[in-house]
Amino acid sequence: MKAWLLAVALLCSPLTWATDYPPVSVDVPVHKVGEHSYYVLGAAGAATENEGFISNAGFVVTDAGVVVFDALGSPSLGWALRQHIAAITDKPVVKVVVSHYHADHIYGLQVFKDEGAEVIAPRGVYEYLESPAAAERLDERRLSLDPWVNDDTRIVRPDRVVEREYTFSLGGIDFQVNYLGSAHSDGDMTLYVKQDRVLYSGDIIFEGRVPFVGDANTQRWLETLRSLETNDIVALIPGHGPAAADPVAAVAGTRDYLAYLRDVMGAAVDELQDFDSAYAAADWSRFADMPAFDAANRRNAYQVFLSMEAEALAR
Repeated sequence: MKAWLLAVALLCSPLTWATDYPPVSVDVPVHKVGEHSYYVLGAAGAATENEGFISNAGFVVTDAGVVVFDALGSPSLGWALRQHIAAITDKPVVKVVVSHYHADHIYGLQVFKDEGAEVIAPRGVYEYLESPAAAERLDERRLSLDPWVNDDTRIVRPDRVVEREYTFSLGGIDFQVNYLGSAHSDGDMTLYVKQDRVLYSGDIIFEGRVPFVGDANTQRWLETLRSLETNDIVALIPGHGPAAADPVAAVAGTRDYLAYLRDVMGAAVDELQDFDSAYAAADWSRFADMPAFDAANRRNAYQVFLSMEAEALAR
């Protein structure tokens, strides 16, 4: 009977608007972290592994609709997330808050945009959208994540751009969007669910794995983590990795890794040491057993080395 009722609900729900996304075979597990708050946990691999399912996304169910946080790395994954939401509530998705515009968080947006949801993004989004990197990354993903990212995949532009704290209420639940500026990306922001005391952090926090630095402003990122208030948080949902049982420790973990990168690479720059020698001499032992260390650490260190050189020249 329950299965029949669910089938009827799906037929009567917004999920009937489109079902032509290539299905994913990976599991997309849903975890409840508050009375209204949920998240799906991405795998700890590279972007081309696990059919692109490497990042987290969250959603909050209210009496007046659903608020989604991030949209995963393909329309197919966004569609799988939408089906999980429909299994919990028949309410529509009315807002999607995007932590930042990196590929593994945004390619599922079209699923929710086509439903009519408002897409909310941080200031800095247009630096990405108007750069060659946006089109180049989409072309690369159409090859490396085919068929889940394909010619029908599009980059969704936001309906609202946030550049300071932004609050709203929906169905009796209060939400606080915190704009952080340029840290992990050209623009980052978090979402706090006040009644549940749940913080969705996006990629300013990586839990239990080595962060991806890319072209981040690590100086600003560190300043953001040092000022991040966690005292009232019951659950912290990072951009990658499981929900943090100890939010203070989760912030400290990402902060300490970035600080060590900057200390080691900054000293090398000050001493006019070449990167290879500095990297070989550094003690990476406390991070070496973490997931993604082999794939990300050397690249992270080199990016920080280059940025520290630029900072030194600007002094």
